[in-house]
Amino acid sequence: MPFEFINTHLQARKQDALLRNRHTVQSATARTITINDVTYLNFASNDYLGFGDCALNLEQSQILGSHSSPLVTGYQAQQQQLEHYLCEQFGYGAGMLFSSGFSANSSVIKALFQDKTAAQNSAIFQDKLNHASLIDGAMHSNAALVRFNHNDLNHLRSRLEKSKAKNKLIISEGVFSMDGDTAPLKELLALAKAHNAWLMIDDAHGFGALGKTGLGSCEVLLDEGLALPEVLVITFGKAVASSGACVLASKELINYMLQFNRDYTYSTAMSPLMASLTLSRLKTIKTATNKREQLNSNIALFKQLAKTHSLAVMESNTAIQPIVLGCAEQTLKAAEKLKKHGVWLSAIRPPTVAHNTARLRITLTAAHTQADIITLIKHLKGAIA
Repeated sequence: MPFEFINTHLQARKQDALLRNRHTVQSATARTITINDVTYLNFASNDYLGFGDCALNLEQSQILGSHSSPLVTGYQAQQQQLEHYLCEQFGYGAGMLFSSGFSANSSVIKALFQDKTAAQNSAIFQDKLNHASLIDGAMHSNAALVRFNHNDLNHLRSRLEKSKAKNKLIISEGVFSMDGDTAPLKELLALAKAHNAWLMIDDAHGFGALGKTGLGSCEVLLDEGLALPEVLVITFGKAVASSGACVLASKELINYMLQFNRDYTYSTAMSPLMASLTLSRLKTIKTATNKREQLNSNIALFKQLAKTHSLAVMESNTAIQPIVLGCAEQTLKAAEKLKKHGVWLSAIRPPTVAHNTARLRITLTAAHTQADIITLIKHLKGAIA
């Protein structure tokens, strides 16, 4: 029979405790989630500041759909205003909106190295823990892919020194989505400059939550008057509680993307309504100091209680606080135990993370209360005992 491999692979996933399923969410906030008429404390949301709970004013005159791709008639004033605002905040020459962070990451890399002749003399250096969208983009490009150990500057330096490529692109993340730790941006920029390379940063989990005004991992560079990465990708589906993404770079690079980025050329443009509402949210985020302070307070409380109760949480100072259990089956069982006590969080298993590093991925938000975090700690102890 044709396609027998489908059932074979599904059975293998199930046997290895790696089968994935969707859950229909009836309602959700940054703090709670209701599934199958049961409401849980939600420790699996990326809505770090709790803005998803805040209503936005919808104007009836706003247009929902863009109706076509950006290079036909889909690029409207609302998208341009959002791009211009982000360029002004960071100081980049131009921006380009995408409907998803995955599309932004993967397509920019593919487009940058679409020239096969130039790509023969090009190399992409990626942190081994980079997001799948970044890895996929490199694998489908024409450039050589070189991996370096996670946040290991010496290993990256060695790789760069051995490379004979003329065009070198280093790619990392501002905040790593599964470990919660941060990239050493200043050191990466210095290495890039020393080896005549470019740096690309995906700041999906840093933008909005980090920095005095929520500009994310790169705000410290702006504060110190340092150069920014040549390419910065920010997404709106986490702390902004919206959707879509923006690539920020020089005018020349964005113009190059307009010519050669197939995802951008052949996709319907971001909704003008979504662009307008996202811009409104970004202006609110800029002054959301109290929410960022509350988030940091909740992170500190969780880390303190975890240490007190000898919970082996990975080293992270961000909203992402993973506990690695190793075994996928054990991780699933722990997540199920937590659900029985009214706590919902994610059991992250391969291939999202490396084999033998399955984990409970705890995400904290500004919406959680001290009582919520105390409840979480209490039941975590029982679930992983």
